[in-house]
Amino acid sequence: MSRNTGISATIRRVEDVVFLAVVGGRFLLPLLIPRFPLPAIIACLVLDAADQTIFQAFGFDPPGYQNYDKAMDIFYLSIAYLAAMRNWDNLHAFAVARFLFYYRLAGAFIFELTHERAVLLIFPNTFEYFFIAYELWRTRWGTRSITQRTWIITAAFIWIFIKLPQEYWLHIAELDVTDTLQDYWWAWPLLISLLVVLAATLWFVVRPRLPEPDHRFRIVSDPIPHAVDTEAKLAAIHVAGGWVVSWMTAEKIVLVGVVSAIYGLFLPTVSLSTQDLFVSIGLLVALNALVTLLFSRRNWSIESAALAVVVRIGVNVGMVGLIDFTLGRSGHGWTTFFFLCLISLMTTLHDRYQPVYAWRRAQELDLRDA
Repeated sequence: MSRNTGISATIRRVEDVVFLAVVGGRFLLPLLIPRFPLPAIIACLVLDAADQTIFQAFGFDPPGYQNYDKAMDIFYLSIAYLAAMRNWDNLHAFAVARFLFYYRLAGAFIFELTHERAVLLIFPNTFEYFFIAYELWRTRWGTRSITQRTWIITAAFIWIFIKLPQEYWLHIAELDVTDTLQDYWWAWPLLISLLVVLAATLWFVVRPRLPEPDHRFRIVSDPIPHAVDTEAKLAAIHVAGGWVVSWMTAEKIVLVGVVSAIYGLFLPTVSLSTQDLFVSIGLLVALNALVTLLFSRRNWSIESAALAVVVRIGVNVGMVGLIDFTLGRSGHGWTTFFFLCLISLMTTLHDRYQPVYAWRRAQELDLRDA
């Protein structure tokens, strides 16, 4: 083997390692969001912003990465949405977050179908910064007393003054911060001036108007309410609700189905049409809901979320294998396994976190009726 061939092989190995490290980070970091909401989502945001720069630093540009990028954005936003379902005790804020999340999810799906960059301006990712705003407030203050009007104003401010300019900059003007700082002499002074103005506004205008902190600084999510803090208690809620044909299952089908369809639109090994993929995923999610209900009725529960995901992957692999055997179809490959892992993770988290939200909602309704 010639020296040049050896060097080329080494470069390719380095590129593969860097690519796997970045993509692995973008799939693993979101798993920390339910427990460490603020630092984990900021880490996801930073890696999302820096991934192209990291690739450029090693001198390569992964083909089709723009599609991977949007799909991985939706993955960590989905985990953040499920984390809000678990953690947020202000249901007005959660209602706003739910709208913002599904609005962006619809936009991401339309973008993957059309590849029209203007779609990302029409459907901005306001949910992400709204999530950060809520978690920033929670670090020092309670959130339950904040009114619905305040949350709506917060979302509108982020939408109009932060996300619309950012989405235009990135997706319509197609400008890059690093290139702009290199190409224009006035970019650095302008950026520094804006940061100084922002810091001064926060220090001299916002800080004096903040109330006294309610508690010490914290970034770890609050404990789940005692009434739903074990799998046995969650199982009781599943049994009481009989949640197979329900809004809970319908939301899981929409959430997991659309996220999977987004991945299916760019993965080259997916042979199903988008409609067929969505229907297949929906049927599998419904089967998962049935299995969850059956396990709950028999009081079979697993406290460890990680172990529960692994068990559900095994169950889903077994169900798909049984269906293939019954229909006389050949086995599936790694793409199917990827989808089964994605489905298993998201349905497990939804099954664990949606009852927490349902319990909080029931408590709030009881207070209103009292």
